[in-house]
Amino acid sequence: MTIGIASSGVYIPDNVMTAEDIAEQSGLPLSVVKNKMGITQKPIPGPEDHTVAMAIKAAEKALQKGNIDPKVIDLIIYIGEEHKEYPLWTAAIKIQEELGAYHAWGFDVALRCGTTIMAIKVAKSLMESDPTINTVLLAGGYRNSDLIDYTNERTRFMFNLGAGGAAMILKKNYYENTILESDLITDGSFSEDVLVPVGGTKEPLTPLHLEQGLYRLDVMDPEGMKARLEQKSMQNFLLVIRNALMKSGYSEKDINYLGILHMKKSAHDFVLNELGLTREQSIYLSDYGHIGQMDQIISLELAQEAGKLKNGDIVVLVSAGIGYAWGAVVIKWGE
Repeated sequence: MTIGIASSGVYIPDNVMTAEDIAEQSGLPLSVVKNKMGITQKPIPGPEDHTVAMAIKAAEKALQKGNIDPKVIDLIIYIGEEHKEYPLWTAAIKIQEELGAYHAWGFDVALRCGTTIMAIKVAKSLMESDPTINTVLLAGGYRNSDLIDYTNERTRFMFNLGAGGAAMILKKNYYENTILESDLITDGSFSEDVLVPVGGTKEPLTPLHLEQGLYRLDVMDPEGMKARLEQKSMQNFLLVIRNALMKSGYSEKDINYLGILHMKKSAHDFVLNELGLTREQSIYLSDYGHIGQMDQIISLELAQEAGKLKNGDIVVLVSAGIGYAWGAVVIKWGE
């Protein structure tokens, strides 16, 4: 059974936060923000750029670009963040209603910045096992930049968080942009390293918490997390890429394009070097920052616009998410 990417769409807010803005708010040297963190600018949400609203705008673009009637969608999977318009709210059902996808059903999934890769795997499995699921929409939004305190040095590695929405439409028996195999790794030893410490059942939100600025992302054990990540992160990053390729019948020598999340420039270059890739075989998202699990779809669209993808190319989308989770999926581009 062949499952392919029929269309995709991206929504990027007009508002931006520049490297100069980040340097001013954080007290970091501008050279560190630009050269080490690799941020020229990043989109931030405007007044109407709510998380699910951005997912809907991206989905509308994907439908229009692919000339796809929303009524043929069988399933909607929300791949965006939990930080959205309302808590305890199923976003996929809102997307269904706004798009007019009246024959679909939907649900939400979450694996932080690894969500898109995981959702592609879930969608493919459902399409292969259920004869009634032929067209699946993945759509999500991201604005976790709201939860960043630029004076908190512990969260410095998250100063690149931006905002945007992205969507992807998968079709069964579609012989273009074929989804091959994927691989995921999770490591629970990191599960409580990065979180918003208040607002849950352990520490219900109070006015004092808001006054103290505690309703923000924070790092509970920065030194321990850094030490453990140095041992595991890049190793697992490369491992999921190689495993996904092996399952698909390829190796790293076959990669034509790597759709990779935004990370510090040295880490980005390290991954390319380890895989024997040139800078032309990827796109560094310095003008976008890290828009969470939207990065892979954004990278894929930018690669198409730049003419980096040709018929028969082997494309690998790869992610790493707080938790920690690492994931990669292989796509054979074109017919």
